[in-house]
Amino acid sequence: MREIVLDTETTGLDPIDGHRIIEIGCVELIDYLPTGLTLQHYLNPERQVGDSERVHGIADAFLADKPLFAQIADELLEFLGDSRLIMHNAGFDMKFLNFELRRLARPTIPFARAIDTIEIAKAKLPGARYSLDELCRRFGVDLSSRLKHGALLDAQLTAQIYLELVGGRQTRLQLAPADVTTRIAASEIIVMQVRPAPLLPRLTLDEIAAHIAWVASEIGPEAIWGWG
Repeated sequence: MREIVLDTETTGLDPIDGHRIIEIGCVELIDYLPTGLTLQHYLNPERQVGDSERVHGIADAFLADKPLFAQIADELLEFLGDSRLIMHNAGFDMKFLNFELRRLARPTIPFARAIDTIEIAKAKLPGARYSLDELCRRFGVDLSSRLKHGALLDAQLTAQIYLELVGGRQTRLQLAPADVTTRIAASEIIVMQVRPAPLLPRLTLDEIAAHIAWVASEIGPEAIWGWG
């Protein structure tokens, strides 16, 4: 199963106000394991970065010679393919991605393809704090390189959080044959089949009788365990 963890950096909070994507980062997962394949682009937003530079540290001068979204759209869509998209606060990234696609008269990405790690965390960790930093600290994910927000870096961190939340690091430790497992949602929980009838004991009747006699003589009627 192929999934893409995706993150964006933008000039502001809402494309309706004219804000644009300035960086996009993607990380490929296959069967809940990172493959090492990534995609990253810095983008010229055709406007000033403004106050958001304090968050991501990306300046207007740096973005001046970067490609427009239109120039990388085909590469991005090819990389995404039809894979599920994993995002931390999916609503934010999806509205920016689809805004850019609509500007190019391209089909938008259905929100049903998005999996939000915040929503998974809320379900699995009720009452916890759900920021990326807080979840990284909770799961012991190294944050030393995150001095500022960055789309590729945050996608890599989100991938680690996602794997912690769904148990993806253990998905290959499947001790049951494939035909006796039940897969539940994204967490790949393995449920073993239960035998319709227990196996017959391998002890002989004489061994069973000897056990019962030993319990009666050595422990007496107060024994809380025995045979049968």
